[in-house]
Amino acid sequence: MPNLDEPSPQAIDLAAVLHALSDPTRLAVVRQIQSSGERLCGAFEVDVAKSTLSQHLRVLREAGITRTRCRGNQRWVSLRRDDLDHLFPGLLDVVLSAADRRTRTDVTV
Repeated sequence: MPNLDEPSPQAIDLAAVLHALSDPTRLAVVRQIQSSGERLCGAFEVDVAKSTLSQHLRVLREAGITRTRCRGNQRWVSLRRDDLDHLFPGLLDVVLSAADRRTRTDVTV
């Protein structure tokens, strides 16, 4: 199984990145990769159906946020952190930090 198509670094668009990060499920996926590194597609802790998770992973990949690597019949997902930091310095840190603050606020309310 070949690796899946993803945009080149030059083709990553800020609007697509922001759109992809605006969804709570996709943001949860990015946070999990950020905290523990590359993960198997089926190893994400999200409360959605497998088919829905596949769609969220596709949006993240097509926006240039993640890279999906195929190995045998498994798919591994990682962040394209270097590309994102080069194109949009600090963006991912700010978004993840805001998501962490939001999560802590939701838990204490």
